[in-house]
Amino acid sequence: MQQTIPFRHQDAATSRVALVHDYLLQDGGGERVLLALQELFPDAPTFALFYDPDRAHVAFRKKDIRTSVLQKWPFVRRHEEWTLPFMPMAIEHLDFTGYDLVLSSSSSFAKGVIAAPGALHVCYLHTPTRFLWEERMSYVNDLPQPRFIKRYLPHVLHRLRMWDRLAAERPDTLITNSETSRRRIRRYYGRDALVIHPPVDVAAMPRVTSAGSYWLTGGRLVGYKRFDLTVKAFAKLGIPLKVFGTGPELSRLKTLAGPRTKFLGRIRDDQKIDLFTGCIGFIHPQVEDFGITAIEAMAAGKPVIAYGNGGARETVIPGVTGEYIDTQAWEDIGDAIIRFDPSAYDPITVRAHAETFSKERFQTRMSLLIHQLLSGR
Repeated sequence: MQQTIPFRHQDAATSRVALVHDYLLQDGGGERVLLALQELFPDAPTFALFYDPDRAHVAFRKKDIRTSVLQKWPFVRRHEEWTLPFMPMAIEHLDFTGYDLVLSSSSSFAKGVIAAPGALHVCYLHTPTRFLWEERMSYVNDLPQPRFIKRYLPHVLHRLRMWDRLAAERPDTLITNSETSRRRIRRYYGRDALVIHPPVDVAAMPRVTSAGSYWLTGGRLVGYKRFDLTVKAFAKLGIPLKVFGTGPELSRLKTLAGPRTKFLGRIRDDQKIDLFTGCIGFIHPQVEDFGITAIEAMAAGKPVIAYGNGGARETVIPGVTGEYIDTQAWEDIGDAIIRFDPSAYDPITVRAHAETFSKERFQTRMSLLIHQLLSGR
């Protein structure tokens, strides 16, 4: 396995570097980007609006995490969304005096930090803030809050959109995870971004050539990821399915599931490896900015059945590493499963494709880019 070498540069040898993330309250793709950046800058502190060790990845417990004033507000834990109107203020009040390089990882507020005069701010912008732009209507409608809050919320979101648009102008350079996100950034923020695909720990996933005994899907169980379509399809087919992850959709998904569907909840990294290496293939029914779990499946040599939209268009090669379904419908998923032929996919070829998205490749590209930006200053 290739060992990660911390970033070194003649202009940054004595510089102070700060990392920023929106909030450390889950273990998702954005958090894996942050972990990879922390390996590049092992001495840099990480700033975030909130940090909950029980919900975030265990690796963050060994890091220097510095939170905003909102972290200390009473009755906020597990209800961080209550502070939404105050998050811009809190992110702007984080103090970056003395830091020469600010590297933010953001899908909402972290891009809006105010760096010190003369400092370089590089933002890895995963996507424009979903609940303010592309999913603004569904966010209000699906929020499990009283009616009077839903009535007031659009006024809050309107003000947040104005702040968010201005905040996107603050970084000196924007990087994003896919061409899909790049197009969204152009549409909503009027800026261009460089594409560097996010890191996938391919080296940690052993490639297997044996056939699996079940299908796999999982991640954050939220509505837009459309796990309900997969669960319903497998209930109709009566074929084994395993679902990992937690989220607000869990209880509803259980009501849709058949007897051969198992919900595994939150899993450790070693459990994830066992799940991917033991599956037949991975189901990816959602529109993602990129889709790290699909790459993790391919790293194990397993093909992916994906909805042919969003980031999957850049990661899944039909007939080589998986197949597309044309519409987000349980019938299309079921049809793809019935027609699936495991012998049509070469695990070695599938794995080789996944290696083009490795963590080492991500870190090398990020290091080179930051080197160039610092040299230019």
